[in-house]
Amino acid sequence: MITKETIEKVFEAARVEEVIADFVQLKRAGSNYKGLSPFSDERSPSFMVSPVKQIWKDFSSGKGGNAVTFIMEHERFSYPEAIRYLAKKYNIELVETELSDEGKEAANERESLFLISEFANQYFQEMLFHSEEGKAIGLTYFKERGFTLDTIKKFNLGYSPNVWDALTKEALSKGYQLEFLEKTGLTIVGEDKQFDRFKGRVMFPIHSMSGRVLGFGGRILTNDKKAAKYLNSPESDLYHKSKVLYGIHFAKQAIAKNDTCFLVEGYTDVIQMHQAGIENVVASSGTALTPDQIRLVSRLTKNITVLFDGDAAGIRASLRGIDLILEEGMNVKVCTFPGGDDPDSFAKRTPLQDMVAYFEENALDFIQFKASLLMKDAKNDPIKKADLIRDMVSSISKIPDRIKREVYIKEVSRIMDISEEVLFNTLAQLVQKEVLESSKKQATQQKTFEVVKNESPVQERIVDIQYELEHKIIEILLLYGALEDEFEDVLIQTNEQGEMIEVKENKKYKVYQRVYLSLQEDEIKLANPLFKAIYDNLISYYNTTDSFELDQYLLQLDQEVAQEVTAILMNDERDTLHNWEAKQIYVKAKGQTIAQYVTETILTLRWFLVNKIIEELKNTIQNEPQPDNSETLSLVVDYLGLTNVFSKKLGRVISRHS
Repeated sequence: MITKETIEKVFEAARVEEVIADFVQLKRAGSNYKGLSPFSDERSPSFMVSPVKQIWKDFSSGKGGNAVTFIMEHERFSYPEAIRYLAKKYNIELVETELSDEGKEAANERESLFLISEFANQYFQEMLFHSEEGKAIGLTYFKERGFTLDTIKKFNLGYSPNVWDALTKEALSKGYQLEFLEKTGLTIVGEDKQFDRFKGRVMFPIHSMSGRVLGFGGRILTNDKKAAKYLNSPESDLYHKSKVLYGIHFAKQAIAKNDTCFLVEGYTDVIQMHQAGIENVVASSGTALTPDQIRLVSRLTKNITVLFDGDAAGIRASLRGIDLILEEGMNVKVCTFPGGDDPDSFAKRTPLQDMVAYFEENALDFIQFKASLLMKDAKNDPIKKADLIRDMVSSISKIPDRIKREVYIKEVSRIMDISEEVLFNTLAQLVQKEVLESSKKQATQQKTFEVVKNESPVQERIVDIQYELEHKIIEILLLYGALEDEFEDVLIQTNEQGEMIEVKENKKYKVYQRVYLSLQEDEIKLANPLFKAIYDNLISYYNTTDSFELDQYLLQLDQEVAQEVTAILMNDERDTLHNWEAKQIYVKAKGQTIAQYVTETILTLRWFLVNKIIEELKNTIQNEPQPDNSETLSLVVDYLGLTNVFSKKLGRVISRHS
């Protein structure tokens, strides 16, 4: 169990913008940062981070929170796992007791899979460095590949003994369950025995962006033709090969810093380039590139350079991946190596400065690359040339940005010596075809569901005024509750003539005190249950603490309330988009004092509630007529008088809500 003191140290040290920047490319937007949502597929940023408030909000998915909740959401960590991750990131000593066998059994399934994967990672490294077999076979292989000890340790490389059940036996003896060994794919369970999947292989752990071990790749070193040269972990709750890029954990900071990413094919390509000094590199691990893998990179940079070796057949097979990169709105270049070289061999024999210069000089725009590659086949064949041009225009049609499409069409026109008009017409046909196919696909999908037709016209969403006003009160308490300002009190006194008069008096209050007293005065209770829970919690918190620290306050809330609090805090960044004043909901303007804003909001809520009473009384007269309605009518008149008072105090002519 993690101590409260350690948790407080983590919250104190963790900067939300630093934590999130490891996973999302953030750009300054006023006092905040914005970026692409890591939780949904989008091309326009709707993910916001507030360094001042130390919270984040993803407006596309509705998620939000602090640094800890981001790690929990993004990496699907439990609360303790998120604390451990941040403690490691900020070099905070984390003292906790060793998990007992019972504790391991009690851990939820996903955590159990992570525990076993991490155990296997440590075991393989132990075998590599400390077993005779590991040193003689595994370590010798890595050194022959040119990897230094520092590099081997950095990438957690290891060795799995050439024994049928070495890992399985060791894990079971340590209290890990066979069920989870099987689910991670580390152990294959048969009817009467179980054995290790990666027997006799050098091991490459595959990490998530945060550094957790998701799975493994194993390379066999013998000439056994029956065994696959490379073997990966099977799909599991942790490992989805289409959503993982090898090396992303080690490359993420360099990708963001250099604002570009190199994409290679294999594990050793990544490792060798890292060792050579180029760290912004990841690998698709021999699988066809997928949209999910591309999005991992797009959150860190919009620029990607695909590195191919000299194998022309392999290059042509990979061209589909370039179209996928274009579809994600990224800028793509392609670079090939001199004959016989691949990223691994080129990095091994080339000094860093020469490598950088080579990439700068030889990386081609995808249009130039396709032209140079495919023109060799086309030569003087007009049919093949026409097919090549159509292929290039097809790639351009994948680009979502219209301006980029036009620029590339002009480039193809220049390179291939064909009129822009013909190319634009071809592009228009392709785009129209894709739109039609997409529409047909959606129509087909809709037919699989039973659709109930709504005959009534679509109505504009009716704003729940009371909800919005109560929302504003919670926002005021969160943003300004601990601040002090001068408020105007109105007292009723008797003058010398014995008349009752109003006397105005300015008095200092803390905002939370003024809000509480104002609502108590009119016996107003918030109608929304969640807002009421937050309100009660906030008032209690202010009354029992000397200072209000947002991160400490969020720490003591349960998940649902913390999520709503974060949403409220970040929604004020979007207030200008909603034209609230047209709905008589007033947002604090620049230059307006906190006292004005608080008074205005409370008065507007009072006014709304009084109008609600008036409408209820009117409905009573209409729906339940009595012989004498004079008393009810008198109440309506009195309440109407109150609304006039509110209107004068607000200093506006306020039209009533219908």
